[in-house]
Amino acid sequence: MKNKATTDTGKTGSLKRQLSPMHVWAIAFGCIIGWGSFINPGKKFLPNSGVAGTAIAMAAGALVMVVIAFSYAYMVPKYPEAGGEFTFTKNCFGKIPAYICGWFLVAGYLTNVPMNSTAIGMIVDGLDGDADILHFGFHYTIAGFDVYLGDVLFASAILILFGVLNILGVKKAGGVQIVLASLLAVCAFTLCVSCIVSANRQGIDWRLAWGFDKEAALKAAGEKMANIDSVDVAALAHTGGQGKFAAVLATFAIAPWAFVGFDTIPQAAEEFKFSYKKVMKILVVAIAFGAFVYISNNTVAAAVYEYWPQDAISGKWVLLIAAEHLLGTFGKVLIGVGVSCAVLSGIMGFYLASSRLMFAMSRDGYLPKIFGKVDARRGTPKNAVVFCIAVSLSGPVLGREALGWFVDMSAIGASIGYLFTCLSTVVTMKKYGDGKTYLKILSVLGALFSSVFIILQLVPIPGLEGVHFGKESYILLVVWIVLGALMYVARDRKKNGGVTRARSLNKK
Repeated sequence: MKNKATTDTGKTGSLKRQLSPMHVWAIAFGCIIGWGSFINPGKKFLPNSGVAGTAIAMAAGALVMVVIAFSYAYMVPKYPEAGGEFTFTKNCFGKIPAYICGWFLVAGYLTNVPMNSTAIGMIVDGLDGDADILHFGFHYTIAGFDVYLGDVLFASAILILFGVLNILGVKKAGGVQIVLASLLAVCAFTLCVSCIVSANRQGIDWRLAWGFDKEAALKAAGEKMANIDSVDVAALAHTGGQGKFAAVLATFAIAPWAFVGFDTIPQAAEEFKFSYKKVMKILVVAIAFGAFVYISNNTVAAAVYEYWPQDAISGKWVLLIAAEHLLGTFGKVLIGVGVSCAVLSGIMGFYLASSRLMFAMSRDGYLPKIFGKVDARRGTPKNAVVFCIAVSLSGPVLGREALGWFVDMSAIGASIGYLFTCLSTVVTMKKYGDGKTYLKILSVLGALFSSVFIILQLVPIPGLEGVHFGKESYILLVVWIVLGALMYVARDRKKNGGVTRARSLNKK
């Protein structure tokens, strides 16, 4: 099958083939591991699921992602164009399903850039002690989070810098991504090994292996945390079959968000300069690295010191405290470098994925034509990248807590993308008659798993209250659906109006 992007250049032009397998691995791994793998052990994973629950949920999530990855590896050679899941759906199901898939993927990818940017200030605050070097200028509070001018300026500068790198060329951006992703892997591995061999490790409190009721603990601690040391966290631990099952599901349900990033690989398929046969290996390695970092960071945070529950309740950076307890100043530097690389590689990777998706949707008439133009000199979708930069600059302004509401949007966007890819694989195998039995089974399983993720995220299930969307996320979902419908109708009317006018002129 010919690559439409390189043969049909009359629309907008084509993207340059400059990405090596190492570039693509770095993009996928850098997108999978962001701020959440370093911040969420104390904020979500340990309280919600504990050490055991998180390890099981992340391992199971990784296995499900590998099942889904088989469909991606099959579809990329069939439709090696920018757009990934959107392109697959367009060719297999037509206009409206493709738009639905693409629109939710835009939410899934683009929200990750501002979310990562809000972690930049937190990194500096965690590393500079009481200096608070970014807490200058005017400040305000959104959802209980203080936003300072210094935070906004610093994070905005990073967003603009990495956006410009994406405009200058995918090879330059990919080179930076390799350095960031490699440093990230080294930091995570070093921390893991240090925890295993260090005498400073105090051991895991297995009473909290499945997490605890954080809301009850917060209530017991009081508004000012005056009673935090007297809270009997072990009495609030998740126990029993239902409690443990709910603990695992609480983290398993966000696996699409946790592993969103491996699916960015087909977004850049138009720019691969290597055989598509290598795609599956790259996908599996990226997912495996991601699962290791999530499980390792979470286990280290719980194994190093016994007071992590109190720190988690009071909102402290548990993994940073654990690393410093384990390795002193070097541990603090290790976390600083690791989370910085995670955040920056996430920004870089999701800029690439978002802009390529918008480029593909524009090229096929689903978004304004301006996003489908390629810079003649650098071979990048410059206008799409500029738009992504503009949207992402909202992150530093809105602050961390407000942007946390977009995590659910990212998860639902990824889940919808997975579902359409697996269903497209079923249709394509039937069309070409070349699907092996194992792939037919895996594609159906992938579609079922994707559907389960969507149900867990959207439907409140008794006994699983910590799994589904929060109120703010439901509101955002409705707003996003309405905006998408309005944009679709507006574009459709414009196209039909153009056709009607053209016919009228021809009659004259």
